[in-house]
Amino acid sequence: MIKISMMRKVFSYFKKKNIMSNSKIIIPIVIGVIITIIGIAAFSFQEFDKMEVEDALDKEIRPNEGATPEIQEKLDAIEKINLENEYSPKPREWITSGPFQIDRSEYVLGEKIFLRIGGLSYEEKGQVAFLRQSNSTHYSVYATIPFDGADKPAFNYYIEPDLSKTKNICTVDELIGEWRVVFRGTDYPNLEFIITEDILPGEEEHYEPVC
Repeated sequence: MIKISMMRKVFSYFKKKNIMSNSKIIIPIVIGVIITIIGIAAFSFQEFDKMEVEDALDKEIRPNEGATPEIQEKLDAIEKINLENEYSPKPREWITSGPFQIDRSEYVLGEKIFLRIGGLSYEEKGQVAFLRQSNSTHYSVYATIPFDGADKPAFNYYIEPDLSKTKNICTVDELIGEWRVVFRGTDYPNLEFIITEDILPGEEEHYEPVC
């Protein structure tokens, strides 16, 4: 009985020693694995975050190189209509005066005139005035677009010259000819463009006399 009791004590002792010994080996391994997993996760998060930032910067840069997505959608829709009517508009030129641009120097009736404004300084404030030629020496205001660099340094806009009773523009003769774009409140030179007597295919009825 004494021998059996002694053997149990010895077995219990070695069992405890073995567990403690294994614990000393296992715990550092477990800690090491946890640290490795945390490190991989942190690295992956940093890489993902870096990719997100680069992607965001890329998206911020791209619109400034051309038209904004909203304007581009309108441009694409117009191009589609032109193709369906077998009409080929003149290439866009993007004529520039300081931070202001219009897309062409010549338009047909029914075409939209796109205005792009980018890089206004904080103190620049005024109006973009579209003037149509009323006679050989005078121009009259067709539309004005306000701008304020402190509020919005860049934006896009478009107008579509049209007949109007309220503006006393009764026939196409009052739309065709030379136009000017004046930048009130600045020293930027005027831009000029021409509207021809041609009409965008499919828009003929739209330009019947209104008064």
